[in-house]
Amino acid sequence: METSFFSTLAANYEGWLTLIMAVCVMGIPVLLSKVLTKFGIFKEISGLNQAVVDQKSQKPNWVKNQKWNRKWGAIFIAVIYLGIIPFIITAESQPWWQYFTDIFVILMVYDFFYYMTHRFLFHDGGPLVWVHAIHHQQKNPCRMDSSYIHPLEVAMGLGLYVGTVFGLSFIMGDFHIVTLILTWIAFSEINLHNHDRQETTGNNAVSKYLKYASDMHHNHHARFIGGNFATISLFYDWLFGTLDNGDGWGKHKLANQAQKPAN
Repeated sequence: METSFFSTLAANYEGWLTLIMAVCVMGIPVLLSKVLTKFGIFKEISGLNQAVVDQKSQKPNWVKNQKWNRKWGAIFIAVIYLGIIPFIITAESQPWWQYFTDIFVILMVYDFFYYMTHRFLFHDGGPLVWVHAIHHQQKNPCRMDSSYIHPLEVAMGLGLYVGTVFGLSFIMGDFHIVTLILTWIAFSEINLHNHDRQETTGNNAVSKYLKYASDMHHNHHARFIGGNFATISLFYDWLFGTLDNGDGWGKHKLANQAQKPAN
C-alpha cells in the first residue's frame, strides 16, 4: 500500500515542468523590465522609484528588512516549487479559450481571498494588525516597499496564490504551465506596481490606468484605516463598499466628511 502510494506520487511529480516554470517566472519579468524601462512612462516610473530606493538604502532598518524577507521568501518559494507546483502542473494541450478562463478564475479567486485576508486579518481590528503594521510604516511607498513586510506576511501572500491554485485544481484539474507562469507573474507584478510611485498620468489608457492603480494603493497606505484592500483589481472593494479615493470609506469616510469645515 505504501509503495503504491509513493509510486503514484512519483508518477505525478512534474519536476522538469516546474523547473521550466521557475526559470520563466524569474526570467521573463527581468527581460521585460530591461526593455520596457527604456521607454515612456515605464522609464519614468523606474527612474523615480530607483531614486527613492537609493535614499532608503541609507537606512539600516530598511536594508535589514529587505534582506530578511529575501531569505524567507526564497525558503517559502522553494517549498512551493518542490512540494506543491509539481503535482498541479501540466503541459497537455487544451483549447485556446481555456487559458484565458483559467487565468481569470485563478486571479479573481486569489484576489477575493487576498481581499478578505487583508481587510479582516490585517486591518479593521484583525488579529494580525501587528504583523501588517510593519508594512504600513511606509506611508508613501515605492516599488521595493512591496517587500517591506513581516516574514509571516510573505508566507501568507505566497500561500494565498498557491493555495488558490491548489484548491482550484481539485475542481478544474491540473493547470497548464503557461497559465501558472502568467498568473504568478501577474499577481507579483501587479502587487509591485501598486507600490510604485508615479507622478505623470500620461496620455494613453495604459499610463492612465497605471497611475490610477498606484494612486489607489497609495491612498490605502496613507492611513491605516484606508480602504482598497484588493490587489489584482478594485472589483471587490467596489462590491463590498471599501473603495477609497483618498477620503476614506464607509464610517471612516463619513467621519472625514463630518470633520470638514462648512463652506
